[in-house]
Amino acid sequence: MRGALPLSLLLAAALGCQSKKSEAVVAAPTTGALPTAPAAAAGQGLSGKVLERIEASPYCYLRIQTVRGEVWAAVPEAKVEKGTEVTIANPMLMRDFESKTLNRTFAEVYFGTLAPAGGAMPAPGAAPQMAMPAPGAAPAGTPASAPVEVGKIDKAAGADGKTVAEVWAQKAGLKEKTVSIRGKVVKYNPGVMGKNWMHLQDGSGDAAKGTHDITVTSQDTVTKGDVVTVKGVLRLDKDFGAGYTYAAIVEEAKVQKK
Repeated sequence: MRGALPLSLLLAAALGCQSKKSEAVVAAPTTGALPTAPAAAAGQGLSGKVLERIEASPYCYLRIQTVRGEVWAAVPEAKVEKGTEVTIANPMLMRDFESKTLNRTFAEVYFGTLAPAGGAMPAPGAAPQMAMPAPGAAPAGTPASAPVEVGKIDKAAGADGKTVAEVWAQKAGLKEKTVSIRGKVVKYNPGVMGKNWMHLQDGSGDAAKGTHDITVTSQDTVTKGDVVTVKGVLRLDKDFGAGYTYAAIVEEAKVQKK
């Protein structure tokens, strides 16, 4: 998972996407409206020389000189030096994108991933991994981390309290209803499409069927490994564009840490 669409993202999606994303505040010269560049089709690279790099962990913004003018691109955090020739794979254009961490709005920014130097481009249609936190997958460039031990976690109290497995089993009847789930944060992506994204598990469900894990979006912050209770609206078959569809997702959640 501050940030993402019809990302039209990432999402503008990732794992920063329709209109909002997050990173560390770094001063950057403002040159007014950026030159308008034609939207690149997914699978078609956006290439040029890096003129400027702004770190916004776990992502970075690159100002790139292309054959059609200067454009901004956002990719998973990577060491890219000024003057380097890069190609952004599967660029997705987002307009009026606000980065809350940078406290800055980009008139236009392309979300994607860095193509390997001299390597093959990702297959056309492959969604950028940075912008939307795809279920179970870390954004490209994220260092591998040890899996979180979950164990058995007690169900949330109250009439709307459900285990993760119960949410999946009863999802048709719970659609657009408020649910409370207590679980451990096994994955966290902040500032994507103006939201913080987390995956919760509570020891229930079937990992082989994917019913052991639920995706949650919230304005509240958490830390991987936290045991929390979330209360939000269950939505089904939520399509954010660019191939990011969630069969079940809890949105607008309030988080209580316990």
